[in-house]
Amino acid sequence: MGGGDGSRATTGLDPEQRAAVLAPRGPVCVLAGAGTGKTRTITRRIAHLVAAGHVQSGQVLAVTFTARAAGEMRTRLRDLGVGGPGQPPVQARTFHAAALRQLRYFWPRVVGGAPWEVLEGKLRLVGQAAQRAGAPTTRESLRDLASEIEWAKASLVPASDYAAAAGKAARDVPAPVEQVTAVYETYEALKNRAEVLDFDDLLLHTAAALEEHPEVAHEFHERYRCFVVDEFQDVTPAQHRLLRAWLGGRDDLTVVGDANQTIYSFAGASPSYLLDFPRVFPEATVVRLVRDYRSTPQVVAAANTVIGAARGRAAGSRLRLEGQRPPGPAPDFAEHDDEPAEAAAVATAIRDLIDEGVAPAEIAVLYRVNAQSEVYETALGDAGIAYQVRGGERFFQRTEVRTAVAALRTAATRAPEDARGEGMVTLVRAVLGEQGLTDSPPAGAAGQGAARQRWESLRALAELAEELVTAVPDADLPAFLAELTTRAQAQHPPTVQGVTLSSLHAAKGLEWDAVFLVGLTDGTLPIQHADGDDDAVEEERRLFYVGVTRARVHLRMSWALSRNAGGRRSRRRSRFLYGLVPEEHPAARVPTGRGENGGSRGKPACRLCGKPLGDPESAKLGRCSTHPSDVDESLLEALKAWRSAEAKQRSVPAYVVFTDATLIALAEQRPHDPSGLVAIPGIGSSKLERYGADVLTLVREHAS
Repeated sequence: MGGGDGSRATTGLDPEQRAAVLAPRGPVCVLAGAGTGKTRTITRRIAHLVAAGHVQSGQVLAVTFTARAAGEMRTRLRDLGVGGPGQPPVQARTFHAAALRQLRYFWPRVVGGAPWEVLEGKLRLVGQAAQRAGAPTTRESLRDLASEIEWAKASLVPASDYAAAAGKAARDVPAPVEQVTAVYETYEALKNRAEVLDFDDLLLHTAAALEEHPEVAHEFHERYRCFVVDEFQDVTPAQHRLLRAWLGGRDDLTVVGDANQTIYSFAGASPSYLLDFPRVFPEATVVRLVRDYRSTPQVVAAANTVIGAARGRAAGSRLRLEGQRPPGPAPDFAEHDDEPAEAAAVATAIRDLIDEGVAPAEIAVLYRVNAQSEVYETALGDAGIAYQVRGGERFFQRTEVRTAVAALRTAATRAPEDARGEGMVTLVRAVLGEQGLTDSPPAGAAGQGAARQRWESLRALAELAEELVTAVPDADLPAFLAELTTRAQAQHPPTVQGVTLSSLHAAKGLEWDAVFLVGLTDGTLPIQHADGDDDAVEEERRLFYVGVTRARVHLRMSWALSRNAGGRRSRRRSRFLYGLVPEEHPAARVPTGRGENGGSRGKPACRLCGKPLGDPESAKLGRCSTHPSDVDESLLEALKAWRSAEAKQRSVPAYVVFTDATLIALAEQRPHDPSGLVAIPGIGSSKLERYGADVLTLVREHAS
């Protein structure tokens, strides 16, 4: 039994990580905040269990939510020596990939005949079903209908129960509920008649095979004894049903997650399985990881502010991160007149970072919806900055990569036997040199666009060969080709130089030295259709939190008041920024409409004479400095006493509650309702929620 190095499993771990790694075999719940080393912890736990002889490497099934994350897990386990020579590897896969492998194996016994093919996409069949049901058939409508079917199946809701379930969940249905039901029923019938499966079926059929066929369940349970589930906060009911079937009543299960990063509720995911884990397994070991090794204390403080304003947080989600890195620059904020101006400013800032030595691959621009990428692609292209759009063309499908891999395969047939280790790397670089790889990137105008992408792709392949030799010193060219095949299948590409453009959802699980969060306006983040639904707005806040925690050092947040140049500047910055933008920052001003002489939106006006207010202190007080103060001294003293008691109770400095300038503004303006409170710069939604009732009560008491 065994494999791997037991001493390596605990080297360099902090006390909490070590406790999770060394926890007894059985149920373990790791509540891991962003940047706290959860992947390191769970791979080290697997290595420890194998090295200690608790389980064989081939008896471990580890599942996560993306092929890339599964590939990263396999790489780390290999580097730890788990599943080495003579030992089967740990099965690290996505839920769907694991289910597909199992279903194909058991299909002849539970169904008979050849396994049904898996649909690459369901839009064609959904279109046929929609046409028969008289539902809309535009591409956007079909996507919405397909998403609704996916939600229903992920939530274990059959077509017959869809109407009731959609109503209970308050779904924003893409068509009348009767039509959606008809589309769902017809789609399932068409799919079964064609003898094909969709990805949701993989989970459901595999679970059914284990639940309904004792001999299948027995064989599976003999094979797999230990289970690890990453990103447990995003498990759906269908995935949880499959997990229960895998366990078969056993409890050798380690789960890892962070309820603060639940961002897929719209697709059926629920953090309840993570939060309820200690109740389901009363004897479970629960470990909280809060030491953030990814981000500077400044970024960590911003992240804590964002999530600290969340409403209705469950006890298990209240993880307050503790930054472990040296200090860095404070997060920056910027307001722009329009989106092209915002994108141009971002491109300029990115150029400055690159000139300072930050690698392009360590910079990301993150946005709420994919449609926002176009203006940034244009701005970066105009600035001559290489970029890649996450979710665009896959690395291993690029023409230059496919051609290079074919050349490497040819070279492998005549490679000398001693071409191992560094000799293999030299051979790879020689082959890639024939494909266009040079020691330095192409210069000038010829070094932009497709030519630069080609060079970066080839360099990434060469660096991947070097990484393999670092992990496996005697690796040869066939081993390198096998690594490329594994990565292509797992959608685990190497790092390519170029700024990353990505949606916030697609950025989950990734990190960069510098992150630009853009388009931060109400209606975009939170997205417009979330307004009016507290749960949906809170999910949008968690999505923003995910974006903030992607940054290691540089974090820049920006928004534009208009979409097009010269357009009406009617947008407002995201409500999630209130309490986050420093009160003295120019971007902290509260838009109050147009001032005298056509003052632009965003310029606060004096409440006494209407003139624009230019400096932060005047904007805070809401009056020109030339006007005498009309402060209510009695109210000011009461506010200071209340602030002192509040600060003492929360164990924070008094200025964290409210600054002196804010108290003076309150005592001068004496707001009588919530809208009057938030009109004072520095009082945003979070402070309104936390202190609004107390402050308004004091104002009312001193008005009588």
